[in-house]
Amino acid sequence: MPDAYELYRSGAALLEHGDHHAATLPLMRARDLEPDSRMVREALGRALFGAQRFREAAGEFAAVVDAEPNNDYAQFCLGRALQLLGRHAEARPPLTMAALLQPQRADYRVYRDRTIAALEREVADDA
Repeated sequence: MPDAYELYRSGAALLEHGDHHAATLPLMRARDLEPDSRMVREALGRALFGAQRFREAAGEFAAVVDAEPNNDYAQFCLGRALQLLGRHAEARPPLTMAALLQPQRADYRVYRDRTIAALEREVADDA
């Protein structure tokens, strides 16, 4: 039976080759063995995101953010997953935090601004 690290390495290799669906299996097993591993949970979040399983990806990135609030990448990915679920009000805080943590990252600002624009459109539509 492989240990958590072997499962992580297997999943990470699949992820690096773009096989997001296959990567989720060993990474889920690794997470189940080591639920506090931010490295495993971030990789699993990436795999789930790539597999377009955004709700599950958001859960993994939220766990990383809870443990490490200054992780700009996890904040960004959490926001993107929520954004793609149409949950713009929930996406705004992590996207804003990512942009604040790494102000030089134009991509972080672009997605933050898109969420703000979506929220403004929702308010205009409700008026």
